[in-house]
Amino acid sequence: MTVQIGTALVPYGHAIGSEKWRGSELAQGLYGKIQLHFEEALGMVDFQLPNRLCVLYISEADLVAGNAFKRRLVRIRNDSNLHTIVIVERTRLSEQYFPQVQKFIALELGMNMLPVANQSEAAQLIIQLVHSQSKEQQSNPFLRKKRSQLAEPSILNTIQQIPGVGKVKALLLLQYFPSIHQLSKASVQQLEEVVGRGIAQQINTFFTQQR
Repeated sequence: MTVQIGTALVPYGHAIGSEKWRGSELAQGLYGKIQLHFEEALGMVDFQLPNRLCVLYISEADLVAGNAFKRRLVRIRNDSNLHTIVIVERTRLSEQYFPQVQKFIALELGMNMLPVANQSEAAQLIIQLVHSQSKEQQSNPFLRKKRSQLAEPSILNTIQQIPGVGKVKALLLLQYFPSIHQLSKASVQQLEEVVGRGIAQQINTFFTQQR
């Protein structure tokens, strides 16, 4: 199998995992469900899937250890060749760090984030992502929008942190701005057409303060 790391020439039904995951609980959960291969040259990426989709895994230990994982996320985000899903372990120990991490990943970086309880749950999520990458999706111009919807529960919760935005308005906003990044870049006039002037100004102020 020929794989070009970083440009996602990964066959359908396959995934490339960083060598560090060999023998892990996560890898064990993938065996037999997808074709899993390991590669030392993945760099900062944990798993690479078809259609240039990459997975970054932030473990409980990463969250407790400090902010080193943030630098990795920023570097990956700045690589425009990669579409990234960030999987974050949300456990009893890491719960106290989660709101701040969610804010950083979803609001500040505009990346899709999915919480999991453990590596076994993460394996099921990666299997779902691999199976969703069909040849039809490869040429689908709405692929990016569909990917953003994978993280919808997390994105919904994040958007509802904005003052004045409840679940109904959050769902409405997602119909027009399917990612946090698009929402943060929207003008007051664009937002006003969706949620009215008052809330539009609050959303704009919220993201201006974040930047």
